[in-house]
Amino acid sequence: MTINIKTILYNSAAHKQMIELRNDILRKPLGLSFTPADFQKEQQDILIGAFEVNKIVGCCVLTKVNERIIQLRQMAVNNEFQGKGVGKQIVQYAEKIAQEEKYETIMMHARSVAVSFYKKLGYAIEGNEFMEVSIPHFMMKKNLKSCLKDYDNMEQEY
Repeated sequence: MTINIKTILYNSAAHKQMIELRNDILRKPLGLSFTPADFQKEQQDILIGAFEVNKIVGCCVLTKVNERIIQLRQMAVNNEFQGKGVGKQIVQYAEKIAQEEKYETIMMHARSVAVSFYKKLGYAIEGNEFMEVSIPHFMMKKNLKSCLKDYDNMEQEY
């Protein structure tokens, strides 16, 4: 299985695949759906997709919070690819991009069911559990300046 992780252009065919994946994995199970306005805000975001050949199998969005902090949002991995390292590769790629863009901290609102996944990647919970999109979440953060990984040595394809 070769997975290629790359940034995606807003409103491209890959972005449309990304929206469909996010809707299937993140919204439909909760009885929710996206509106066109939800995607308008993404024009300034960094869109990241994981592809097997030309099919998207995972994704996330990086949104600027301020000059030092970027937020990882909308992390989704196709059910068939969960537990195979794709999510970890997406997060590591997102961290590398965030460091290249000179952000010091990456934060997220992690679903409670995903907290252990992010903890394994060096993220820490900040604050108490809260409700978002009808399910429990925690704010989690990671200091990118203290990352021990040498992202320069990461392979571009997985």
